[in-house]
Amino acid sequence: MKKQILLAAVAFSAISVSAQTLTNKKDGNYKFTVVKNLEATEVQNQAQSGTCWSFSSMSFFESELIRMGKPKVMLSEMFAVRNAYSAKADKYVRMHGLINFGPGGAFHDVAYVIKNYGIVPQSSYTGFANGEKSQKDVNDNEMDAMLKAEVDVVVKENKISTGWAKTVNSTLDAYLGKVPENFDYMGKQYTPKSFADYLGLNMDNYVELTSFSHHPFYTKFALEVQDNWAWDQVYNVKIDEMIDVIDNAIMNGYSVAWGADVSEKGFSFKNGVAIVPDLDWNDVKKEKIDSVILNPGKQKVITQELRQDAFNNYETQDDHGMHIVGIVKDQNGTKYYIVKNSWGTANNDCDGYFYASESFVKYKTTDIMLHKDGLKKDIAKKLGI
Repeated sequence: MKKQILLAAVAFSAISVSAQTLTNKKDGNYKFTVVKNLEATEVQNQAQSGTCWSFSSMSFFESELIRMGKPKVMLSEMFAVRNAYSAKADKYVRMHGLINFGPGGAFHDVAYVIKNYGIVPQSSYTGFANGEKSQKDVNDNEMDAMLKAEVDVVVKENKISTGWAKTVNSTLDAYLGKVPENFDYMGKQYTPKSFADYLGLNMDNYVELTSFSHHPFYTKFALEVQDNWAWDQVYNVKIDEMIDVIDNAIMNGYSVAWGADVSEKGFSFKNGVAIVPDLDWNDVKKEKIDSVILNPGKQKVITQELRQDAFNNYETQDDHGMHIVGIVKDQNGTKYYIVKNSWGTANNDCDGYFYASESFVKYKTTDIMLHKDGLKKDIAKKLGI
């Protein structure tokens, strides 16, 4: 997941029609009734960094800490990026450059970092080593290019030298800053590992699921997307079961990290919705697309076959990581999910959130991550969890 985007700022803040009714934008035609809305931390802005996987994962774990009754804390996205990049570089070199290498990643990358290196609060490691005043000023394109050039030189030499890793780590330090060995948090000293212990996040409690028919259901497989450099495995369930998992988790207080493709015409962050209308987009003239998006209507019925075809045809790809924190229904009774994004708060009328229809989630999800206690017992049993 590596989606990065700059959108024109919109002048309005999120619009609340009433205490329990929301809309997609100022004077929007969608009238959403809240079914469940879980607490989350402030929306962040990944800016020009392809690290949505870290922003969405940290948002997810921040909500997990709230659910666990811990003090609210903003976690450092760049700490995970820094440590994952080192591991990614080692894998790339040892695979002779025959895997993907770049800023993209997956939810399990953050779990890997927390488990092996710990975690730090955002205030202790911002990743601002080159004069950035805030995250919205960040542009990691140069760093990404420098790192890629360095590992490619090693691969070209056809041998692994003793000094290459020091060069990569020096570049990461130059762009992101050195990782603190110790830091102060609320008057106490911690290391990244002891801070992870203090937070009480156990990475063994988190599972990833998907739904594709090219592998047997109720088994695990390494999801074949470019940014799964770690080759971690996900559980495979049927499409309706995946939706049941999300719904059950949200209704029982567990938010969900959500990986999806957002390249569809029906995805419109600026308009606060992601939909799959029951029509053929090829029949819609370009100037009419916004009109379709802006008006709630019938959603397409998504089958296992439709979902699989989109994946097989490269139409559904590992595109963007986000965070599902709630459920709403529009005035027609159609279900949508409240999605927290990482593109800042000024780029739509929903303070950086948007609403994804169930059809969109069925169709375009690549994978989800959640606490295993958020699973229904029957699904957990089928998966052997």
